Amino acid sequence: KFAAHTEREEKYILCNADEGDPGAYMDRSVLEGDPHAVIEGMVIAAKAIGAHQGYIYCRAEYPLAIKMLNKAINQAKKYGLLGKNILETGLNFDLKIYRGAGAFVCGEETALMRSIEGKRGMPQTRPPFPANTGLWGKPTILNNVETLANIGQIILKGSSWFADIGTEISKGTKVFALTGDVNNVGLVEVPIGTTLGKIVYDIGGGIPEGKRFKIVQIGGPSGGCIPAKHLNIPIDYDTI
Repeated sequence: KFAAHTEREEKYILCNADEGDPGAYMDRSVLEGDPHAVIEGMVIAAKAIGAHQGYIYCRAEYPLAIKMLNKAINQAKKYGLLGKNILETGLNFDLKIYRGAGAFVCGEETALMRSIEGKRGMPQTRPPFPANTGLWGKPTILNNVETLANIGQIILKGSSWFADIGTEISKGTKVFALTGDVNNVGLVEVPIGTTLGKIVYDIGGGIPEGKRFKIVQIGGPSGGCIPAKHLNIPIDYDTI
């Protein structure tokens, strides 16, 4: 909203694909399997705020994801979905891929922007906020892969469809990577508000060899550890 109402002509749309948490590969799966969903979301976001340039900040450790993104970008340009006068709407928007160098801190939005600018990736104090003063001092909107990939489906099926999933406050679904000492490892997508125990036991199949559950770490190094007494806790933004 702030970026859209800013009258400055130069604005940017960024996708944070710098998935650095150990054991996490949710973004990688989307980028490798359906990169067009992310591109579509970025084009829609660009139309909403009046941006003409976007960047996908992807970690260099994802060579297949980068390959598929490049292929998808070229396909989108071929069909007039990127570049000049997209679908004859008057929208000019192009995308570039920026490869991260493995710095975990660049998952933070202001550090990511400094990295794209060729500077050391260090978080900056706010205000000013990126929506007003972001990449190269211009209004900038940054979202992650999952958020951008959802935009097209929400517009296609309607906001009420998305809002009917999840809790009263936390809407939609969330993708988790189940890794470690659990029988069924892999990616799972569940309605927000699903309990931790359901994810670990009903979907993950519990602990190998019937061993006792101790803790689960969520959110990587910046997250925390949840013990067994909180297995019935719903996984939503407010409760966690």
